[in-house]
Parts: sequence; structure tokens; C-alpha cells
Amino acid sequence: MGLLNGFLDYAEHEQRLAENTTCAYASDLSEFFNFLRGHLGREPGMRAFANLQAREIRAFLAHRRRDNLSDASIARALSAIKSLYRWLDRAHGVENPEIAFITGPKRPTRLPRPISVVAANDMLSEAEALQEEPWIGARDVAALTLMYGAGLRISETLGLPGSVSPSPARLRIKGKGGKIRLVPLIPAVRDAMDEYARLCPYRMGKTTPFFFGARGKELQPAVLRRQVQVLRGALGLPETATPHALRHSFATHLLANGADLRSIQTLLGHASLSTTQVYTGVEAGHLRKVHARAHPRG
Repeated sequence: MGLLNGFLDYAEHEQRLAENTTCAYASDLSEFFNFLRGHLGREPGMRAFANLQAREIRAFLAHRRRDNLSDASIARALSAIKSLYRWLDRAHGVENPEIAFITGPKRPTRLPRPISVVAANDMLSEAEALQEEPWIGARDVAALTLMYGAGLRISETLGLPGSVSPSPARLRIKGKGGKIRLVPLIPAVRDAMDEYARLCPYRMGKTTPFFFGARGKELQPAVLRRQVQVLRGALGLPETATPHALRHSFATHLLANGADLRSIQTLLGHASLSTTQVYTGVEAGHLRKVHARAHPRG
């Protein structure tokens, strides 16, 4: 097994990185290996990686910049290279102190874009009315309620097995990187799930999905996203009102009502508290807007 394949196998099966991350690393590192083949005139091996200079890696990043890659993509490519070197050190004893001196472009902090409590409730209320089939309307309500009321990602929601019917007090969710978390379900979420299960014409069980498409197959994310797009149009909501915005709204509204960051981190399944802390920026921005509207000198 070559070095690149060895690292990707490690990333997928031992680090258990998310599939999208592994694919992105594979793409970035394939470009890196191709660059090194041209630069060195041969297949890069252990010695080449041990002796590589910081300027050569910067040359690769500059080469990628000429391909019109964004700052975020350049930063990701450097992250992939540094991950490769950590693996080379751990698995093969290949050290290269030059790597520590390379910095990439600073990624701009992108705040989540939640929707208001009123807009979220309007989406849940209107979702059922937009479908001719009552069971499909109940299905959409249940899916959106899980994202807003339990903070699930769309992939986690639509990946639920039929065995979650009748709805449990807590869901066992396998999130990004295979990370397992237990998510408590409030009565409104359980009621929506049970109502959908009652109306659904397809039999649910351990080997079936919980969410079915109209023809009895597993419900696809694109179908739910299209339904949310219709909802946006019907309610006059901005394009930022997406299924994932409901998960952002779950976190932001909890924070606004006094929940602590550690609890929100656990509920969302974030590996790092720093990921969850971005919601404090959202809440601070909201408070500034309220202050500007309400202050007598605003």
C-alpha cells in the first residue's frame, strides 16, 4: 500500500473522519503528490517527506492558488498536509520540523444563520398543509421537528431506523466521525414522530428506515430540501431558512434561554467546545440588534 493510500485508510478507519473530510483530503493530497512527482522527478518516499522544505510546500500552495482556490480551500489543503505528516511521524517515524513553520490563510469566522422562533414555528405549522397526502405532511413535520426540537442534522434525521417507532425518550445518534450521542426528545418531537408513524402506510422495523419517500423507499435529503424551498416561498422566508438552519436555531434558541455551552455541545455532538462557541457570536449579534431598536437613543 502506498503512502497516500495508507494515510487515507488510517483517516477513514482509525481516525474515523467524516466521509466528506476524507474525500476532501484525498483530493488535496492527490494534488500534492502529483506536484511532488513533477518537482522531484520521482515518486515521493519517506526520505523526500523528511527532507521537504517549507518553501516547497508554500510553492505547492501557491500553485493551487493559481487554480483559483479560495482561502478556505488553501487552508484545508494545508490541514491535509499537516495531518499526513502527523501520520508519517506516528506510523513511520518520519519527522520534519519545517512543517511547524508553515501557516495558511486565516479562515474567516462564519456565524451560523438561524431563523427566528416565529419563523421556525411557521415552517412546522405550514409543512403539513402544503402536502396533499396527510401522511407525507406528517412526515415532513416530524423530520423538521427533529431538526429544530432535537438539533439533528438532516443526515441523522433521515438515517433513523424504523425501530425508533414508537418514539423513545432518547435517541442514540451516530454523528460525524462515528461519534455517538444520546439526544433527549421533548414531548412535541415525540408527538410529531408518533403521528407520522400512525399515518405512514409503510411498515417500520429494525431493517427499514423511519422516514419513507412517497414510493416506499428511504426518503432522500433532496426531497426534504425541496419541500423546505417551497415552504420558504410560501412564508416569504430568506434563502438562509434551510433544514440545517433549524439545527442552528435549536442551538441559538437554547442559548438565548439560558442553556450552557457544554450542554449544547453534547446535544449537537460537537467534538470541540470551540465549534459550539460560535453560537455566542450569533446571540451577541441578536442582542446588539435588540438594543439598537429598543434603546431610547438608538
